[in-house]
Amino acid sequence: MPEACEAPILSRPVRTAIHQWRVELGAGTELEAVGLKPRRKAMLYGPPGCGKTTLAHHLSARLGLPLVLVNAAAMISKYVGETGANVNELFDQIIQQQDRCVLFLDEFDSLCAKRMSEQSGAARNRNETVVALLQKIDQFAGTLLAATNRSDDIDPAIWRRFGMHLDILEPDDECRMAIITRYLAPFTLDQRALEVLCMATAGASPALLRQLMEGVKRDMVIAPKLKLPMDCKSVFSRLIVSVRPHADMQQPPLWAVADARSRVEAMPWPPVLPDAGGEG
Repeated sequence: MPEACEAPILSRPVRTAIHQWRVELGAGTELEAVGLKPRRKAMLYGPPGCGKTTLAHHLSARLGLPLVLVNAAAMISKYVGETGANVNELFDQIIQQQDRCVLFLDEFDSLCAKRMSEQSGAARNRNETVVALLQKIDQFAGTLLAATNRSDDIDPAIWRRFGMHLDILEPDDECRMAIITRYLAPFTLDQRALEVLCMATAGASPALLRQLMEGVKRDMVIAPKLKLPMDCKSVFSRLIVSVRPHADMQQPPLWAVADARSRVEAMPWPPVLPDAGGEG
């Protein structure tokens, strides 16, 4: 059910595009009258942890259809021709129920990297896989979502098969504030503290923000049992050790700038439960 799937927190342009697409999918008759069909294939791309999979789950729930999630990387075989056969088998099965589900191909770039002109066995195998995928995508009339962290690796012909391309970026200030608030709940923080945290986590992915806020809540429960200090500096000193962005990702100020961490340690504290009368 739609209400059972948590809506992702997205930038305004992406939210607008998603809302318009949902309306489009329900306007088939009106579009047909002007010579168009609803777009049913969308590419979700952007850095890891920014909510592409969450968005796929949410879209399928809003459409009232089950999500068939396939990790494209798992279809890759070292044997010549077997990857293409896996692609054919998947689509042959899913086409039979294409009106009753949403197909979601995660890690899509692993399956459809740009074709190569060299004549090695590996290159021919890759090229044959891309051709097989092109044919099956053309035959598939259902709703297809694909997600990738490496959009620049995808074969241009595959890219053109998707009517929508949604860039799921790191959250902006507005989104970070909403994500922090969502995953800190039921605890709340002073508005000034939320603003400090929002600035200190600039560049953080939704996944990292969730880990950080759930870490705060976990510490609020566990640390008193261990008789650990509960001041803000102590809590975040413990969190910084156990929750970190990947070394290849952008390092938000909280992890990279001493002044940003100092501002966090000095912000109004502690978080409170709404029914606790302001007590931490």
